[in-house]
Amino acid sequence: MPSWEGKSKTTPLGYRIFVGILKIFGLRPAYWLLYFVAAYYVIFSRKTTTVLYQFYHNRLGYGRWKTYRYIYRNYYRFGQTLIDKVAVQSGILNPFTYDFEGEHYLRGMVAEGKGGLLISAHIGNWEIAGHLLKRLNTTINVVMYDGEHEQIKAYLEQVTGGRNMNIILIREDLSHIYAISEALQNNQLVCMHADRFMEGNKTLQAVMLGESAALPAGPFILASRFQVPVSFVFAFKETARHYHLYATEPLPLQQMDKKEKMDRLLKDFVKEMENRVLQYPEQWFNYFDFWKQ
Repeated sequence: MPSWEGKSKTTPLGYRIFVGILKIFGLRPAYWLLYFVAAYYVIFSRKTTTVLYQFYHNRLGYGRWKTYRYIYRNYYRFGQTLIDKVAVQSGILNPFTYDFEGEHYLRGMVAEGKGGLLISAHIGNWEIAGHLLKRLNTTINVVMYDGEHEQIKAYLEQVTGGRNMNIILIREDLSHIYAISEALQNNQLVCMHADRFMEGNKTLQAVMLGESAALPAGPFILASRFQVPVSFVFAFKETARHYHLYATEPLPLQQMDKKEKMDRLLKDFVKEMENRVLQYPEQWFNYFDFWKQ
């Protein structure tokens, strides 16, 4: 079972350093500092480096030296996504350009007035995607674990004014299910990740990159039960100042029963995630053994 703990490993000090550099010097010096931070993590973060080595070497079939190059690029790119998130949400600067492939699908969902589910994963930069979804002129709800360290969360709220979306926290008493249902009944969009789960949660098995992996059942169960359109949404950093967002065409699920819907959603989601990982391999940000049984 994946050993993800639902918590951010980033420290408040790290955020303070990069926010300070952003405010005083801008984006490029903050990125420059990442060259050293990424090297530090390659050497001293043994647990995550080992997991990344297995991903690039075993799953993607990279040779040894190419694997280490991509481990370094992964840490560097992850640092960039954190900096970009703070830069955009805090209003310090927003120097980024975007391509939004499939935006018309999401606008169509909003126009239908039925609400909709947007399913994503911890690849690319979801926070940037959330920032751009404001262009849809509808209420965006994000379902998530309250896993950030309290000090980090308090500091980010102080700097950025909090997230620009409604947050639905996953609760043990399942009250988040009612919040999701209410949001959909109000014709709003609900976004959730479908690649991580906490120990004890119900899971589904799917073959991804040639090996069986466990995925959380919750997003697929919800998507199969609510009569709303479903799209898979991802955002990837392509250059220092450019992002590419993708939204898939809503699946035609109306004539299927719940089991057929869930199977189709799972199959199509895994296929889409595989395609994006192969397209942007350095932006795989699941730092645990994703395929561990």
